[in-house]
Amino acid sequence: MIDWTKPRLKVVNLRKSYDSKLVLDGVDVEVFPGQIVAIIGSSGSGKSTVLRCVNLIEEIQDGQIFLEGKEISEPDVNQDKVREEIGLVFQSFNLFAHLSILENITLALVQVKKIPKQEAKKQAISWLERIGLSDKADSYPDKLSGGQQQRTAIVRAVAMEPKVLLLDEVTSALDPELVGEVLSLIKDLKANGTTILMATHELSFAREVADWVIFLENGKILEQGEAKDFFDNPKQPRTKEFLTRMIKRTD
Repeated sequence: MIDWTKPRLKVVNLRKSYDSKLVLDGVDVEVFPGQIVAIIGSSGSGKSTVLRCVNLIEEIQDGQIFLEGKEISEPDVNQDKVREEIGLVFQSFNLFAHLSILENITLALVQVKKIPKQEAKKQAISWLERIGLSDKADSYPDKLSGGQQQRTAIVRAVAMEPKVLLLDEVTSALDPELVGEVLSLIKDLKANGTTILMATHELSFAREVADWVIFLENGKILEQGEAKDFFDNPKQPRTKEFLTRMIKRTD
């Protein structure tokens, strides 16, 4: 039974340094079941680092991370088990070049979730049909467009049925004409109740699909709020400046 009143993912006072450089300084995040939370900010603000810390790729210096109330940031946690429940999709696709699209999706289903090969194949084909790529099942990544590769990478993560899906600037490596097909898939995932924390520079999209928006500046949360109110009535002068500059850049 899903408890809609409690955050599925909770980050408390997260601090992260690289040597002497503090890149995250007391970041708090909550993502509730079925919610999309978007983290925005300039390059170097710490957006991607938050996601990498949540997925335990990066070691944190201070703070706590909870998944469904259980702390996953403790030193003795089984990181592989945690990553089975938190999917992460990078901007660079990271598909296995030597495997077909179908094999890319079924590999973890078989190896990690221990699903029989035929059942995994059936699930993968079903996903490919949903995103219009069933005819590419036997193709290799280098035969697909960037948009097709990114959609495959997202589906590979979603097929594992993660409790939270992390999307790290998943459109930034794509040509502008390919961005729409990836954003369309994310809309579909939202409609199906997928819980998502995403770092993005696509402000119009964040406004359209996100429930909550966090503005990160120099590793700190400068402002946050419900998406519509955040974009329509930013409170901080720096937030207003950032939104104005980014909107002008995309006009």
